[in-house]
Amino acid sequence: MTVTDSNVIQQITEEKDLGVYVTADLKPSTQCVRAAAKARSVMGMVRRNFTRLDKEDFSLIYKTYIRPHMEYCVQAWSPYLKKDIECSKISNKDGLCHLSYEQRLRHLELTTLKERSIRCDLTETFKTMTGKQRVD
Repeated sequence: MTVTDSNVIQQITEEKDLGVYVTADLKPSTQCVRAAAKARSVMGMVRRNFTRLDKEDFSLIYKTYIRPHMEYCVQAWSPYLKKDIECSKISNKDGLCHLSYEQRLRHLELTTLKERSIRCDLTETFKTMTGKQRVD
C-alpha cells in the first residue's frame, strides 16, 4: 500500500486533552507555564477589583479562584523540573512582596503546592493499599 500526500499523518508538538497540555517530549513545562499564566491572570483581576484585602479574605480568594488553576489534574502533569516548580510560585499579595514565597505562604497560613501534591499522593496511596479504591 502506498501513502499519498492526503494520507500523511500530521505531526504536532503539543495537544490539549481534558484541560492539560501534553507535549511530544512529555515534559510538564507547557502545562506549568499556561497554568501559572491563568492563575496570574486571575490574581491580576483580584488586584484590580479588590483594593484592600486582609489576610483571611486573600486566603479565601486564593484558595477558591487561584490555586485550583495550579492544581488542576496535577497528578498527570506534576512538575519536577526546577524551572517548572519556580514557575508555579505565584502567591503574591500586596505588602508581602519583600518576603520569599515560603515566607508569604507561612504568613498567609497556606501550604506550598509541593506539600499539597505530596499529601494528595499519600492519600491516594493509602486508599489503594487499604482497598478503599479499586485499581485493576
